[in-house]
Amino acid sequence: MDYYAVIGHPIGHSKSPRIHALFAEQTGQVLRYEAVLAPLDGFARTVRDLVAQGYRGFNVTVPFKGEAFALADELTDRAQRAGAVNTLKVEDDGRLLGENTDGAGLVTDLTRNLGMDLRGRQIIMLGAGGAARGVLAPLLAQAPAALHIANRTGSRAEELARDFADLGPVTGGDLDSLQGRRAHLVINATSAGLNDQVPPLPDGLLYPDADCYDMMYGDRPTPFLRWAARHGAARTADGLGMLVEQAAESFALWRGVRPRTAPVIRALRPVQP
Repeated sequence: MDYYAVIGHPIGHSKSPRIHALFAEQTGQVLRYEAVLAPLDGFARTVRDLVAQGYRGFNVTVPFKGEAFALADELTDRAQRAGAVNTLKVEDDGRLLGENTDGAGLVTDLTRNLGMDLRGRQIIMLGAGGAARGVLAPLLAQAPAALHIANRTGSRAEELARDFADLGPVTGGDLDSLQGRRAHLVINATSAGLNDQVPPLPDGLLYPDADCYDMMYGDRPTPFLRWAARHGAARTADGLGMLVEQAAESFALWRGVRPRTAPVIRALRPVQP
């Protein structure tokens, strides 16, 4: 039997073990997948210990994606561009291949599961941290008319925009830079919802047919999605689909077979009262 794990700190909340168990059952793969809590100063040691025990791959979550990037012996183009790794594959010679499946997971959820056509659309991304960086290249590959990054610290958004300017029409600024802008799609890549907060956003930001997407997920609508509903968003969605889709990318990298994601998303989605 092959062994896999998701590594993070904290990790008890992770849905990844259930997701990969459902994938394995669906595809007939024999494997074991578990959640591993790594010490904040012990990510690399944890990975090496697990590789020595015969583990074949890892998902990596907060706060270790940067350390996984540094630990990998080889990086895919997507990981190199993202500057972070959320998936490690142990090659037959023991070397670690680093991949980033977050952006592909987001775009698949937006375009296939939610049926959005991003070509020629005005997109606003809230936040300029690692979550935003990891998804920019796949978003720009969809050929939006423009993608604007807004962040509390505008210089970080401007720097991020410069890093990806070769891939498409991307700009950055502080939250005041949203004044006068309108969007067909607003993506929240901030962690403000963890504190039950929403970045201060101007009225009139949304076109009448605008969609709002929060990369976070929960049993109830996030604060950002509640804001979106109050301000007339045509549709809102959280990041559960992204979570499952990025996991499917990892599973395919490890096992060579791509699971169907729709039944897994349905199995994980809380039943609304």
